Amino acid sequence: MKSNYVAKQLSTVKRWMATALFCMLAIAFVWQGAFFSNTSALADPAATLVASSDAGDRAQYKASRDAGQTKNFIDDTADKVKDAAKSNASKVDQATDNGSFIERKAKKDAATIQKRANEDASRTKEAVDNTKNVVERTVDNIKDAFGK
Repeated sequence: MKSNYVAKQLSTVKRWMATALFCMLAIAFVWQGAFFSNTSALADPAATLVASSDAGDRAQYKASRDAGQTKNFIDDTADKVKDAAKSNASKVDQATDNGSFIERKAKKDAATIQKRANEDASRTKEAVDNTKNVVERTVDNIKDAFGK
């Protein structure tokens, strides 16, 4: 019995040692790769400054494009939430008697969910616009700083 316990503990220790050794080797290989990287880009910072204007324009374009895609996703999500609320209210309506408390509650809840979906979507779109504007201002400030 004691032999089995010791063997189990020894197996666990071996596993931990193997994992630690593997992690240390992975870190060593990653670290070594950093020393052999190509450093020629650091030799001439002017070359990167020339490209920064173009990169800034691309970043602004990407921010605008991504904001548009995000807004479409937000609209789609809001529509799906509203459709689900309508569908659930309709199912409750079909399953209950006309004018019952549960039916009224389901319709009221569906209206509340639809209203909140619209409010959440508009708040989220506003946050996307604010983020896009911050990115564009930051890129403009960086372009101005390198332009002088």
